[in-house]
Amino acid sequence: MSLAQVHYTSAAPGDEGTAGRFTAVGPGVSGALLAEIEPLVRYELPGGVPEWPSDGELRSLPQAFGYFALSDGSRLVARSAPVRDTGGTGAGVRFHAHAVHLPPGVPLPGDRLPVEAWRSPHWVAVTPGGAIPDPLTLPPGPTAVSEGLDDFAVSRGPWLAAVLADLRRASDAEAAGRPVALVERQCADVARWLGLASVTLPRESAERLTFTTYTRRPGSAASRVVGVGPEDAEAARAAGLRVHECAGPAPAGSTEDVWATTAARVWRSRSPELFREARELPGEPFAAGPLAVTALCAGIALGPDGRAAAAGWAADRPYALDAQRTGQLVEAVADPGIDDRTAPEFDAAGRLFGALEGRCPASVTAPLAAMLVTEAVRGGNGSLELPRRDAFAGPEGAEVAGRLGPEILTELADTVGSRSVARTVQLLRVARLLGVDAAESLAGVVDRLAPALLAEASAAHEEPPGFAPALLELLDEQFEVRTALLGALDRIAPEDPRAVARFLERVALPFTGTQALPHLRMCAEVPEAMATLGGDRAAVWHRVLRAAGLSPFAEPLVLRTGVGLVWEDRAPTVEEARLLLDAATSDAHRVAGTWTRLVDAALSTSDAGTSAAGTSATGASAVGTDEAARLAHDLLRGFPGEIGGRERAGLLLLDLVRELRTGAPEPGWAERVRTLCAQAEPVEPALRERAHAALVERLLAPDRPGAELYDFVHGADAELIAAYDRAARTETVRARLRTQPAYAADCFTVWTAHPHAGRAWPPVAAALLDDVLRPAVRGMSAEDVAEVEATVGRTGSSGRADAFRDWNRSSALGRLGRRIAGRVRRG
Repeated sequence: MSLAQVHYTSAAPGDEGTAGRFTAVGPGVSGALLAEIEPLVRYELPGGVPEWPSDGELRSLPQAFGYFALSDGSRLVARSAPVRDTGGTGAGVRFHAHAVHLPPGVPLPGDRLPVEAWRSPHWVAVTPGGAIPDPLTLPPGPTAVSEGLDDFAVSRGPWLAAVLADLRRASDAEAAGRPVALVERQCADVARWLGLASVTLPRESAERLTFTTYTRRPGSAASRVVGVGPEDAEAARAAGLRVHECAGPAPAGSTEDVWATTAARVWRSRSPELFREARELPGEPFAAGPLAVTALCAGIALGPDGRAAAAGWAADRPYALDAQRTGQLVEAVADPGIDDRTAPEFDAAGRLFGALEGRCPASVTAPLAAMLVTEAVRGGNGSLELPRRDAFAGPEGAEVAGRLGPEILTELADTVGSRSVARTVQLLRVARLLGVDAAESLAGVVDRLAPALLAEASAAHEEPPGFAPALLELLDEQFEVRTALLGALDRIAPEDPRAVARFLERVALPFTGTQALPHLRMCAEVPEAMATLGGDRAAVWHRVLRAAGLSPFAEPLVLRTGVGLVWEDRAPTVEEARLLLDAATSDAHRVAGTWTRLVDAALSTSDAGTSAAGTSATGASAVGTDEAARLAHDLLRGFPGEIGGRERAGLLLLDLVRELRTGAPEPGWAERVRTLCAQAEPVEPALRERAHAALVERLLAPDRPGAELYDFVHGADAELIAAYDRAARTETVRARLRTQPAYAADCFTVWTAHPHAGRAWPPVAAALLDDVLRPAVRGMSAEDVAEVEATVGRTGSSGRADAFRDWNRSSALGRLGRRIAGRVRRG
């Protein structure tokens, strides 16, 4: 079909106020479209053009060749060129625009791309008097713009990848990014960039790439790609365009677009036909994999990202390539001369090997296998997917083993340097793959590996730790390593069982075989036991101990493991400690070292014998104190050589508490309490309070020995005297004073007998007489008061009885005086 053509020329001299006018318009182009077309075809001369240019200068001026999308879905291909003004003096410069309108859905003649019409001989610089050939109807064969693209691409090597990446983005129908500005001295070079894009991009993308090869106003351009001269580069940058100054110094840095980088290498290798081959392979239009595979198979060297993209693509589509190209790809990826491989590239190569193994002959995949194990040994890449063992059954495997075996054994035998878990696991796996005998160093390896597993797992943030998959594969592959490593972990579990338990929660080690492994089994059992039994630690202890499969009598260290698992961060209660003590002999606890936890339980029990105010123990707390004291007694008897220092003093103090409350302790109570408290420093506050309370309760008892009371009073221990004061003011003592005259007489005797016993006792005794005893006597009957007086006289002396009468009379007189004063006030 015939396409409508439009001609537009700039205003003649003297036509002030007009930019130009349409001189010819083909059928079907409406006035509304003309208004939209006019600013697209206008032309502005570059700076510095002489007013009277010569013919050569006129030919060197840029021509604006453009491809535009119009609002109604139609398109416009246009060329605006400077021409000599033949009117007036005949020496000025005007411009003439020649455009072809493409209705919506109508392709270019011959299914050509717009840029191919750049050098069409049918573009005219004057308005024709009659019909002219359609400039888009090109002769068959390549046009001028297609010639020399290889040379142009090589000359623009430093810019090639970045420009292709931006041209790809500009062709994206969904993209809303900034337009691309190509800064070139010649507008023909901008057209050549577009020619590169038309070959590199898929057809539908190239057709969406609107452009103009020259403009003085890049900020207002309606195209996705604009060509500007060097003098307008700053204006393009200020307008926010993505500027590539291809006419200046080579740019620094590189693009991260792997597809564009690969495409640039293809162009520099002068192999544009590979773009068509790559588009025949499956994959997304701008996926780097198909193009990278095509390039590598053609012998074009790529960088690490390109090789990784090719290997990854082929690994996902192992049947997409024929045998020849598969072999070419493997040779290119595994080329021994490459020295810049990256971890992602090795990972992709490992996936490629896994995809091809079993589908291709071993001779094809052998280079990949050799490359992977060499990297695993020399590069330290612990995340590689390693080949299977049968990949090294042939002569290639023997060659690799002879080369890498000594290095593996030397590193495994090193017990000084630091080596990560992943590294050790990788070395052991590669040794097995290559048939390298590492049995001599295995014991030392697992002795270092076992604690390293716990340390790295504790420090790792991911779940499970990064080394876990490779470790489990190692244990599945190598029975001797699994046996040795599990044994090593079982041996160190009693030292830090909770760390081992946490590790087993994150890494499910396979120890369900015939190995005993009592400690590992306990560590594996404790999470479920705690979740099921909750806070019943005694029940958890029994369940965990059963999981060991061995009794503490046969393996005392299960005691240490069990205690560490159940009571990791706390001391057992007295009842739990009794359970532990009865679970095994003292010899077993001595071997396991758990006797120290029993001592802690006895000393840190919270069943205080007195409250903070010094009140007497309740029945329940007294029972708890008695249990702790009995435990202390048994511990002192069971571990006489192990318990010493402050712990021994604390246990003896606890045992003395029991004797003070329930038995007949040896004389010298107060002195023993003071001495043992000093030896047990820093003594637990609850234990100190318990000891003080037990002592003063005995001293306040009716049957206390007088010698003990004398020692107590004259010992001048302020803390003990304060405890005595608190205990004497309790309701128990007050009730006894009110109801037992003999007890009241005894207290009067004690509280008045030592007026000069240091500084602490006299004020306390005087206060007790006034605050405690006087209210009790005041509430007695006359007969009880007389009995108190008589008892004081019998147990003391007549002078003591007189002192009680004077003390009691002063109290009575005081009461009488207060009554008289009250009556006087009322009168």
